[in-house]
Amino acid sequence: MFSAIVLGGGCKGGLIDGQGDRVVSEPFIRVGRRYMIEYVVEALRDSEYIREIIIAGPVEELEKIYKGVPEISLAAGGDTAIRSFLNAFGLVRGDPDKILIVTGDIPLLTKQAVNDFIESCLRQEGDLFYPIVKKETNESRYPGAQRTYVTLKEGAFTGGNVLMVNSRVIQKCIPVAERLVYLRKKPLRLASFLGWDLLMRYLLGILSVHDAEKRVSDLLGVRGYGIISPYPEIGIDVDKKSDLTLVTKALSM
Repeated sequence: MFSAIVLGGGCKGGLIDGQGDRVVSEPFIRVGRRYMIEYVVEALRDSEYIREIIIAGPVEELEKIYKGVPEISLAAGGDTAIRSFLNAFGLVRGDPDKILIVTGDIPLLTKQAVNDFIESCLRQEGDLFYPIVKKETNESRYPGAQRTYVTLKEGAFTGGNVLMVNSRVIQKCIPVAERLVYLRKKPLRLASFLGWDLLMRYLLGILSVHDAEKRVSDLLGVRGYGIISPYPEIGIDVDKKSDLTLVTKALSM
């Protein structure tokens, strides 16, 4: 049984959802009659692998939905996703071996996608597991979905919005994780940080999943693996209008 942390965003304010309502963060955009984060939490609660859920976000809003729910705890959202995670991690009960981390803006997430990812992680020894989805898998299930793809030796992949991490390596991973988040919109500096040899292999089309796994593992000092998921729902987040249109249509079917 695992503890799951849901990143529900900080209290930003000023965001407008598809119905013209002002919301505190993306996971509180309404899809139908529910907030996006409610679909995510429901998928986790349905999984037999999840024993508790800690949600980091605007506590006042979250209490309107989850106050008094025994298996759910609430933590304040931080000014970054990593700070939000650390706030939630402090509320994890006991001493779990691994933690499942999920963003609150993937409303198409299902119990099946959660279980498949966890079961894939359990089949191998490692410290960090990250789902990736093939382009053809995404497009066959959700044609026209606009995702960002990275072309590797094995094909084109998009990343998921779920992470499994060994709780004992979290503290030593934080400095590198914060650095990666800081550099994510500075491509030249990010390339320098990751290594120019990695960038060259990528540009030449010879970078493999294993190459990427090894570099991340070396940077973090852990054993990291990419898990190819057959469930595109694990990575369809909502950060633009076309995404909201897609998930609204999918959830109404």
